Amino acid sequence: MWLRTECNLTFDITIPTPFILMLRPRNDLSQWVAKQAYTITPNVPVTEYTDSFGNACQRLVAPVGTFSVSTSATVLTSPAPIGDRWAGFNDVETLPNEVLGYLLPSRYCESDRFVEMAHSIVTGCVPGYEQVAAIENWIRTHVRFNPDSMYFQLSATEVNQSREGVCRELAHLGIAMCRSLCIPARMVVGYLHGLTPMDMHAWFEAYVGGRWYTFDATQPDSSGARVAIAFGHDASDVATFTQFGPAVPPKSMTVDVREIAPPEDVTP
Repeated sequence: MWLRTECNLTFDITIPTPFILMLRPRNDLSQWVAKQAYTITPNVPVTEYTDSFGNACQRLVAPVGTFSVSTSATVLTSPAPIGDRWAGFNDVETLPNEVLGYLLPSRYCESDRFVEMAHSIVTGCVPGYEQVAAIENWIRTHVRFNPDSMYFQLSATEVNQSREGVCRELAHLGIAMCRSLCIPARMVVGYLHGLTPMDMHAWFEAYVGGRWYTFDATQPDSSGARVAIAFGHDASDVATFTQFGPAVPPKSMTVDVREIAPPEDVTP
């Protein structure tokens, strides 16, 4: 499926403020970025680098006044992998080196606190994909996804207590429980076609059967067309914008994702 993604951010800056932005979609086996545009107003020097997770990051200093960032991309996405209940558990000693870090507790995913709870949820499940699917379904059933929730920037422990949160909170809980079972799990931030209300979105992926699978407890199922921007241990690694200095929330933020016809001037 071809998707057109857009994100527009506007800030009122009171003092020169360093930013790290993470707004370029990834290019990998699951998606191909055919075109993209990135406009910063007013024009300021920008340095781009790749972080330790392979995410494209942009560094800049926003000047005093109205500061805006507009991005768009034309992306060819692959269908989400079909859930395979027989995608088995990978023994830790067989995991690729680059996956091992996703087994450890992190700032928002205190996996060491969920061992007993996670084991109770997956009782009777085939080790691997079926266990993660049971965790996803438990969260979908027991934790309310509320895009307007007053509970924000919660850890997995906190969202388990509140039983409500935005997408990143539900993802934190899923990640923590997977890691407590020695199943690698990571946070993904990006776009989801058909999301209501439309916004940036977060979900998690678990490594079973030798590959990463998508799980999203905020939706009826995890099959929707997605465009990934960044991967990381938890939300602290995948913020679309990070400010250094006085916190200035966006004055406005709009996100749009729509299906488009295959562009005639690109060849995948």
